[in-house]
Amino acid sequence: MSTPTSRGDVRTALVVTAHPDDVDFGAAGTVAVWTAAGVDVSYCVVTSGEASGDRHRDAAEMVRIRQAEQRAAAAQVGVSEVTFLGYPDGAVVPSLALRRDITRVIRQVRPDRVLTWSPEINWEHVATTHPDHRATGEATFAAVFPDARNPHAHPELLRDEGLEPWTVRELWLTDGPAHLRNHAVDVTDTFDKKLAALHAHASQTGGNDTLDEGLRRAFADVARRFGFPEGRLAEAFQVVDTS
Repeated sequence: MSTPTSRGDVRTALVVTAHPDDVDFGAAGTVAVWTAAGVDVSYCVVTSGEASGDRHRDAAEMVRIRQAEQRAAAAQVGVSEVTFLGYPDGAVVPSLALRRDITRVIRQVRPDRVLTWSPEINWEHVATTHPDHRATGEATFAAVFPDARNPHAHPELLRDEGLEPWTVRELWLTDGPAHLRNHAVDVTDTFDKKLAALHAHASQTGGNDTLDEGLRRAFADVARRFGFPEGRLAEAFQVVDTS
């Protein structure tokens, strides 16, 4: 059985996702565990999720709606700092520009831990393996290692913005291949907060009457796979030492 955190000295964490609601489906229960333990968590969202919802709705309106929903969802799990990078939804690639922008946020936040999406395909559940997710994971991994810690990477960040290099000690990957997941967090006591965060995304989850029960079954299955007692719920990750 895994403990809620893999290190006891984590004070700051950064979650990097492709879209609003990604973190809430994949890891909001864990984020709530962290914030309850006193960890200062920030979110960085690469797009604003404008390529979703009614196709007749104006994209700028969707940006406003989805950013507001993500901020409301973040508040449900104890997160107040949410940064949107403004990349186009559905067209994210792991470019040097994206690496630089994520590196900037890492050097600003200076997190002990970064959580992001796996750059690998989860063949067991391809519905969540969006190309934007994998591109965000690849760019975030490059920002964690080596960019954020290397003073020669994106030199303008140090030269023009005074952002000193920073070494992230731990990387958490979600939604990767099941056999690579080596750590699970018991989220039974924070699952209601996870659901509240998801319901804040009304443009995406509104009217889905089976959402809560489906998620309870899915995360009960995760808990069983990791040896938690019957009735517990868990989120699973691949945790990598990047120190």
